[in-house]
Amino acid sequence: MKSIQLHKVNSLQGEVLLPTSKSESNRALIIQALARLQAMPANILLQNISEARDTQTLQRLLLSNDEVLDVLDAGTTMRFLTAFCTATNRQVILTGTPRMQQRPIGILVEALTQLGANIQYQQEVGFPPIKIVDFQQKEKQVSLQGNVSSQYVSALLLIAPFLPDGLTVTLLGKVTSRPYIQMTLTLLRYFGINYTWEDNIIEIAPQPYRAATYAIEADWSGASYWYSWVALAEEGTITLLGLRENSLQGDKAIVDIGEKLGVKTIFTENGVQLSKIPHQTNIQVDFTHCPDLAQTVAVCCAAKDIALEMTGLESLRIKETDRIKALQQELAKFGYTIREEAQQTPTHWYLEKIATAHEEPTVETYEDHRMAMAFAPLATQQTITILAPEVVVKSYPNYWSDIHQVGVSTEENH
Repeated sequence: MKSIQLHKVNSLQGEVLLPTSKSESNRALIIQALARLQAMPANILLQNISEARDTQTLQRLLLSNDEVLDVLDAGTTMRFLTAFCTATNRQVILTGTPRMQQRPIGILVEALTQLGANIQYQQEVGFPPIKIVDFQQKEKQVSLQGNVSSQYVSALLLIAPFLPDGLTVTLLGKVTSRPYIQMTLTLLRYFGINYTWEDNIIEIAPQPYRAATYAIEADWSGASYWYSWVALAEEGTITLLGLRENSLQGDKAIVDIGEKLGVKTIFTENGVQLSKIPHQTNIQVDFTHCPDLAQTVAVCCAAKDIALEMTGLESLRIKETDRIKALQQELAKFGYTIREEAQQTPTHWYLEKIATAHEEPTVETYEDHRMAMAFAPLATQQTITILAPEVVVKSYPNYWSDIHQVGVSTEENH
């Protein structure tokens, strides 16, 4: 197995051109593809499409004529393509990696079935691979639990204007990852789609997408790792290019969380400048609307010995890996664990010190890009080795070369 060794570093300085947002890219690509297929095609021009493997996979499969579409390990791609291929009556089998075949798709398939789809499971009920057989809209209303993956909701909203009768989505109970739903709706509006969102009901009538040009913003999820690097370094000033203060991305929450971790954010014309400030000693964070930040924040708090109380981690169990379990196993090498208090409502998780850290530990990544990037900043504390460093291609292909630019020394082993 490949590995990368990161040598201990004290000071970080430099400028980083972040990858662009795969969340924005993936939504815009579906809108672009549907706009080409509507009765009066509209030309949508997208600039700065993400180089992340998830997005490149989606882009490739949208242009493919194959009968079997393999999304690899891209969860968003699986969910968005399930809705897209249904709405466009494309008879295909959607499949993915063994881990993807363990990630649920049943809630989305059930919603599409209510609307009039004939979708067949090829192996286990509720999970990929699935076969899309036929679609003829019979209903225009569906209800989903609001605390499930927002990607199910976004997948339905993206196809709503294209459906003959439009769509009304009712979200039941507490709505999680709300910023990602709002991102979808804001992008739809940018491309000419009107909607209403009152209480927990979202309504979109059938209507054409309009021609437009859109530049994808830099990725706030990718920015979050740099907040951790600056927070943990003895000295550090880093400029991140391409971020917007009026971002659509929920992971912009790292600006406020970062301040608690000891990182000041100054917005500039070209992005943000990060610098060190005093940190808090006790932090409570609700990750309900920004679950992808949890690993980075937990690792950073462990290294800074900050007492951390977390809620909103439920969706981490069904990501690229079981991220809570993976965090528990790898943080133990640094003398920490995450304790779950399921008796509390909502469930709380606490970061706790348990032992002395290993010398020069080796971090497993569990085929999860965020594990690799969240643990890398611990090189500010000691030399560490990270296994399967290539996992970063999923969202941030240039991560290892970017950390070189700010002063981190590495060695790759094959």
